[in-house]
Amino acid sequence: MTIRYDGKVAIVTGAGQGLGRCHAIALAQRGAKVVVNDLGGSKDGTGASSEAARAVVAEIEAAGGEAIANGANVANYAEVEAMVRQAMDQWGRVDILINNAGILRDKSFTKGSLEDFQLVVDVHLMGTVNCTKAVWEIMREQAYGRIVVTTSSSGLYGNFGQSNYGAAKMGVIGLMNTLVQEGAKYNIRVNALAPTAGTRMTEGLLPEKAFELLTPETVTPAVLYLVSEDSPNRTILAAGAGSFAVSRIVETESVWLPLAEQTPEGIAAHWEQISKRDGERELTAGFEQSMKMIGEAATGLGIKLD
Repeated sequence: MTIRYDGKVAIVTGAGQGLGRCHAIALAQRGAKVVVNDLGGSKDGTGASSEAARAVVAEIEAAGGEAIANGANVANYAEVEAMVRQAMDQWGRVDILINNAGILRDKSFTKGSLEDFQLVVDVHLMGTVNCTKAVWEIMREQAYGRIVVTTSSSGLYGNFGQSNYGAAKMGVIGLMNTLVQEGAKYNIRVNALAPTAGTRMTEGLLPEKAFELLTPETVTPAVLYLVSEDSPNRTILAAGAGSFAVSRIVETESVWLPLAEQTPEGIAAHWEQISKRDGERELTAGFEQSMKMIGEAATGLGIKLD
């Protein structure tokens, strides 16, 4: 089986270099028409230039592909809407959205400013919201869409000095989980990429030999799979250095406590049982947690719910 995107139109944000550039070129090589979006700023979000995006378009065209450059700031919804209109005017549809654009303002929570925190959230979380909102109705009407949000191990597991980045990167997981439910009947699938790559965002943070292993090219196959016609849905796919893994959020079995023990002391007394991992499972919707706990309570109280 060969995965291709002939006839599909893709928007890749932050595609002027690094992971986004690699994603855009690989999509074009497999037949997609690509909007190469990049504000062209530095890794902290300052400055702007269309040069990087135009250079990627030139690479794609030189290889026989179709692409257009766009310099929209993903944190500005009006600019994002204009980008989507550009794609629609050029090709009449949008099938794939890869939310990749990002910046870093790394500092410990003590030293970091609220302004920096807000800016990182605006780009990573609201940028993803803006781009997804701008293509959502198009995908609903054409009954087809493949969307990728880019998360991070910093959001999933934490990383010193990245409270702003981690909060935004976990935020996109919450967005994905709900969009999956709302997009299901329209054949819109939403997944998350958790990449580890040697880009300007990670340069200087890793030993040189490790950095050399973490090429964008070892990550892009994951995103290509996540935007394929037969992609999974609601999946967090981690990728780096040629290795791939699925990350899941799981919950332990509920432990119902009698009324007299529904106290902080009661929780402390039963903590080993409450936190034990036997039987933990992945929930697929918020109401499942409620029903699980109601079921435990009904059993403990001898109540029939039918």
